[in-house]
Amino acid sequence: MISSPTDFPTVSRHDLPALSTAQMVEVDRLMIEEYGIHLIQMMENAGRNLADMAQAMLAGDVQDRPILALAGRGNNGGGGLVAARHLANRGADVQVMLARSLEDFGGVPAHQLDILLAMGVSVTTAGDGWELPSADLILDALIGYGLNGNPGGAAAGLIQLANSHPAAILSLDAPSGLDASNGRIYDPCIRAAVTLTLALPKAGLYAAPDVTGELFVADISVPPALYDDLGIELPSIFTRAPILQVV
Repeated sequence: MISSPTDFPTVSRHDLPALSTAQMVEVDRLMIEEYGIHLIQMMENAGRNLADMAQAMLAGDVQDRPILALAGRGNNGGGGLVAARHLANRGADVQVMLARSLEDFGGVPAHQLDILLAMGVSVTTAGDGWELPSADLILDALIGYGLNGNPGGAAAGLIQLANSHPAAILSLDAPSGLDASNGRIYDPCIRAAVTLTLALPKAGLYAAPDVTGELFVADISVPPALYDDLGIELPSIFTRAPILQVV
């Protein structure tokens, strides 16, 4: 049974600036180049928070609960792989399905994938005729905030299969198939029960509540001074918890 997460403090969307894709790209760049907060650290923070949200949706107990993580080869997929590791370590029965072959992964996402393989977590690559296994929860980490067209290939097939699956879907940063800047819903697009966005909400999430579901925002350790550099006025929002529900 899936619970609606209620244990997180709330923050009003009126108190949160919404970022465009270009602004989020700049946040990522400054994190790395100006502050030395590298991608592997951001990915770890994102994935751990995603695992915490998944656990909250499963009423706090993931022991032996079947969880399916759908992952692309990019940084969003890497965050999903980190979440899969944390959930497996907590006792969940985790299966990972990739939208691309193992050989297509590179950089930090490949590193996260290698860890899962070393742990013995079930990892398969989607293909023609595949069906999704039984699961209590699906993690959507297929496509990140940079989408600007209809999903294709195995990712599109996995989106369609996830939407027809009885399990609730938890999306990382933005539902796969949604333009995070303007809210355009591409075909196909994940219809999430919950979206856990990172750092700050993306503008398109507010424009597409039917696919975003309940919206939460997670801390990935962006220094407040970085927002100042971009001319974004933002008080310290994570003083009460690293995950907040946006209302």
